[in-house]
Amino acid sequence: MNKSIEGFPAVVEGSRSLRIGFIPDTDCAPIVAAHESGLFEKYELRVELSRENGWANIRDRILYGELDAAHAPASLPFVANLGVDSDRSACVTGLVLSLQGNAIVISPQLWGEGVRDAKTLRDLIYRSRGKRTYTFGVVFPHSPPYFLLRQWLKSGGIDPEMEVRLVVLSPAQMFPTLKLGYIDGYCVGEPWTSLTLDAQAGVCVATSADLAPLHPEKVLMVRRSFAEDRANEHERLIAALLEACAFCDQPENHTVLAGMLAQPRYVNAPIDCLKHGLGSGDCEGAKGGDFAGLNIFHRYQANDPTNEKAVWLVSRLYDLMEESVLRIPPMGRTPVLKNIFRRDIFERAKAVMVHQKQALTAEAERYEARIERIA
Repeated sequence: MNKSIEGFPAVVEGSRSLRIGFIPDTDCAPIVAAHESGLFEKYELRVELSRENGWANIRDRILYGELDAAHAPASLPFVANLGVDSDRSACVTGLVLSLQGNAIVISPQLWGEGVRDAKTLRDLIYRSRGKRTYTFGVVFPHSPPYFLLRQWLKSGGIDPEMEVRLVVLSPAQMFPTLKLGYIDGYCVGEPWTSLTLDAQAGVCVATSADLAPLHPEKVLMVRRSFAEDRANEHERLIAALLEACAFCDQPENHTVLAGMLAQPRYVNAPIDCLKHGLGSGDCEGAKGGDFAGLNIFHRYQANDPTNEKAVWLVSRLYDLMEESVLRIPPMGRTPVLKNIFRRDIFERAKAVMVHQKQALTAEAERYEARIERIA
C-alpha cells in the first residue's frame, strides 16, 4: 500500500488521491474516524491526510490547490471569498462537520482576583487601568471562537478593540501559553480546554453552549472548482464523512474514538481529556461548571449546511465590517456572501449514502440466499 504522507496510507489504488487537511482538535474526529474505520475505502476513495499547524496553513493550502478539502472553521469559506488576509478564492462547503465545541478559559490569577464573568473582568480592567493590558488568545481571526470571545467581552461592557489585546495562537499553543502567563485567557475548542483544566492551569467561565448553542463550528471546505470538476468524488467524500459523523455522536463509540484521536499523528492528547470533550469521562478543575458534550457531530441536523447556519456566520462578519474590524479588499460593490453553504451538494451526497446502504443490504441478502440454497 502506497504512503505519500508518513503514517497516512492511500487506501484505494487508482486515480490521484484526495488530499484532506485537518488541525489537531477533537472536532477533526469525523475525518479520523472515516480514515481509521475504512469508510473512505467503502466509498471507493483514495485519501491522504495532512496534519496542519494552523488555520492560515489550511486556508493557504486550499486556496493554492495543495489540499483538495479540509476541516476548517465554518466562517473560513466566507472569508476566503472576501479575500481577507489572502488572495480571493471561491470556496464552498457541502457539509457541516460539527456544532459548538468552544470554551472560554481564564488564568487562575484572574480567577483569584475575582473574575467570574465578563462584568467582573471589566471591573478588574478598570482597577488595573494604566498598569497592564489583559491578553486573550483566539485560534484565527473571524472564526467562531473569535466571534464568541468578542460576544462574551461585550456582554460585560468591554471593548474588544480598545480594552484588551487579542492575539492569534494555534489551538495546541493555548495551554502552554496560558500556563506560562503570556496570556490571561482564551477561547478554543477541545481537547485544549480539558487539558488546561486537568492541569489546573485555568478555569472555564463560558462555553459555546452558553453563548451560542448549536452554532456551526467546523465545515468541510473545498474550492468551488473542485466541487464542480470532481463532483462525484466530492459527494462520495461527504457521504463517507456523514457516516463518520453519525459514528462520532454515539456515546458507545467515544472510548474507541478517543483512542484514535490520541495517536501522535492525529490530536496527540490524553485520552481522558479527549473523552471529556466528546461527552464522556471526567476532567479535573472544571470550576466554571460542567461542559461535557461540547462537540456535536450529527445530532440536531448538524451536518446540513442550512441557510440559518450561514446567516449566523454572515451576520457576524457583516457586524465586523460595520465596526471596521474586518477590512475587505476593494470590491467595487457590497460583498454578497451567498451560495457558499451548498445544500444541493449535501442532498446529493445523502442520496449517495442511501444508495450505498441499499446496495450493501441487497448484497447481504443475496449472500444469505446463496448460503440457504447451498445448505
